[in-house]
Amino acid sequence: MVGDINIESYLRDVVDFPKPGIVFKDITPLLANPEARQHVVKKIAAHFKSEHVDAIAAVEARGFIFGSLLADALQVPFVPIRKSGKLPYHKIHEEYELEYGMASIEMHIDAIEKGSRVVIHDDLLATGGTATAAGNMIKKLGGTVAGYSFVINLAFLPGEKLLTERFGVRPHYLVSYT
Repeated sequence: MVGDINIESYLRDVVDFPKPGIVFKDITPLLANPEARQHVVKKIAAHFKSEHVDAIAAVEARGFIFGSLLADALQVPFVPIRKSGKLPYHKIHEEYELEYGMASIEMHIDAIEKGSRVVIHDDLLATGGTATAAGNMIKKLGGTVAGYSFVINLAFLPGEKLLTERFGVRPHYLVSYT
């Protein structure tokens, strides 16, 4: 429970998606409720309000939803981190392991200014592969990972520990499953 809204009640489990053995955490019921959606943005923004944040970077696709709303709430630029092959301009890319395969993401080379403090947002933290790849790209472009933001943390997987050790910041999340 977060504040007076139970965020977990707006999350749906989808068993065996995208492959057998995976329990997918579906946020579409949360997105469908304006009050719950606004509550999530306010809670995350409040956590980072006292930090000096220069930009919010978010990972395609579900990370974009709250990432852009969070950037609006904090009045900072929004930086899209996309799946490979989707960005039209000069870019960098990073490969990483998922809990069920390999993937790669990319961002434009001019997405952030050197020295920028960037919060990386995604909807869910699992193994930390996607978030680590995003953080690596921020560092390659001369930025600093100021924080990580997630709606959901799968605490039984190593993502939180990996990000804390690699980037020196403890991820912020609203719901955790152990």
